Amino acid sequence: MTTDFEDIFERMNRFLESAGLSRSLSETMAWAPLADMTETDDAYVIECELPGAKREDIDVEITEHELAITGEITEREREGVLRRRGRPVGRFEYRALLPTDVRADDVQAALSDGVLKVTIPKAKAAKPRHIEIQG
Repeated sequence: MTTDFEDIFERMNRFLESAGLSRSLSETMAWAPLADMTETDDAYVIECELPGAKREDIDVEITEHELAITGEITEREREGVLRRRGRPVGRFEYRALLPTDVRADDVQAALSDGVLKVTIPKAKAAKPRHIEIQG
């Protein structure tokens, strides 16, 4: 029974390669990690799921209006034959446009339990301000 499964698995791999979905092509393409962006009065907070990523393999860059999180998660060593992959490996890229000016010098990032949390403070001009009506 195991031999039948291995045969089907190998045939499927050959089919995907012949359809142009070869392993080398998929390795060069970046995938986008799952992420949430929330907005508070003072900041934007991005929580990006990167299970298995190491701090040194993640790059966070910010401009006045865009956040870019890039890097690579490498395949870990395993015993046995991998039969099903549910977690992506390889190059990843997450980009988010920021709707207002931010304080790029005050951005903070922390990686904990496979989640990268990036806090981007808003520029003072971007904060909402209550205007009292005279009269």
